[in-house]
Amino acid sequence: MSQNSSSSRLVSLDALRGFDMCWILGMGGVLQGVLNRFAPGSGFTTMVDTQLDHVAWEGFRFYDLIFPLFLFIAGVSMAIALPRRLQKEGRASAVKHLLARALILVVIGVLFSGGLRDGWEKIRWLGVLQRIGLASAAAGMISLWLGWRGLVATVIGLLVGYHALLAFVPVPGFGAGDYAEGHNLTNYLDSIWLPGRKYDGDHDPEGLLSTLPAIATALIGILAGKWLVNSTTASKRVLGLIGAGVVMIALGWVWHPFFPVIKKIWSSSFVLVAGGWSAVLLSVFYGIVDVRGWKGWTTPFMWVGANPITLYVCAGLGFFRTVTERIVGHPGKEWAWVVSCVSFGLLLLLARWLYKRGIFIKV
Repeated sequence: MSQNSSSSRLVSLDALRGFDMCWILGMGGVLQGVLNRFAPGSGFTTMVDTQLDHVAWEGFRFYDLIFPLFLFIAGVSMAIALPRRLQKEGRASAVKHLLARALILVVIGVLFSGGLRDGWEKIRWLGVLQRIGLASAAAGMISLWLGWRGLVATVIGLLVGYHALLAFVPVPGFGAGDYAEGHNLTNYLDSIWLPGRKYDGDHDPEGLLSTLPAIATALIGILAGKWLVNSTTASKRVLGLIGAGVVMIALGWVWHPFFPVIKKIWSSSFVLVAGGWSAVLLSVFYGIVDVRGWKGWTTPFMWVGANPITLYVCAGLGFFRTVTERIVGHPGKEWAWVVSCVSFGLLLLLARWLYKRGIFIKV
C-alpha cells in the first residue's frame, strides 16, 4: 500500500504520537517493573533502567527524546493542518487559532502543576504543556509567512543565536560560556525574571530563554511535515527523513564539545540530536504504517494518540493511580509491577473507550 496522496491522513503520525505518549503515561514503568521482577540485575534490565531515566545534565538517553518528540510531532501536524485552515479561513483565523490553543495549553499547564493550591507565589508559570503551547504557536505563526528557505534560516538563526547568547553574555559570578547547571545564562535569567515556583529551585527546565530553541524543535517538525506531504514518491520521503535525521544527529554530536547536549537548557546541540532521532522515528513509522500498510500493531497507540492531552491530565491528576489503589491496594515491593500494569491498563481502557465512541478532545 503506497501513501502518495498528500490529502490522505497520515496514520503513522497518529500512531507515533500515541507511541510517544505511552512512554510518558507509564509504559516505561510497566517495562521496568516487569523486568526488575523477573530479570533483576540482568544486563538488559540495567540498560532499560538507564535509558528510561533522564541524564543528570549533559548527554542523551531515550527518555530525553520523549518530550522533544512530542513537540516535533506537533510541528508535523501543523504543517498538514495550517495550510488547510489558511486556505479555508485566511491567515487571521489561523493566527487566532494558534494563539487560542497556546492560551488553553498554558492555562491547563498551570492548573496541572498545582495552580493556586499553594498561593500566587508558588504558581509554576512555565512547564511542559506551557512549552508545547508557546513554542508550537510561535513556530506555527512563523510558518504562515515563511517558505522552506525561510524556515531553515530561522532554525539556524535560533540555534546559532542561542549558542551565541550563552557563549558571550556573561553571568555574574561565572562569566560567559559556562554551561554548568546554575552557571549559565538560561538558568540565571530564570532566577531573576521567572516568577513563581521553578522546578529546579531558582531555575526551570522549561524556562524563559530556552523557549527559543524549543521553537526550533517545532519548526524542524514543520519542515518534516512539509516534506511528508510533498509530491515526491513515498520511498524518497522515507529516505529523505532518514538522511536528514542522521545528518542532524551527527551535527548535534559534532557541536557537543562546544555547546553540550543538555535537555534542561534545551541546548542547540540537543535540538539537533533530538530532532534527528524524531525524524528517523517518523520515517520508520511512516514507512511501516503508511507505505507498507502494516497498521494492526498500532491500535493501542492510535487510541492514546487520539486524546493525548486529556490522558496526560488524567494521569497527572492521579486518576488512574487512585482507581488502581482501589482495585489492588498496596501490595508489597515484590508485586509493585502489578500496580504499574493495572494503572497503565486502565489508561488504555479509557483511551479505547474514548476512541471507539469518537470522542476526541482536541486542544
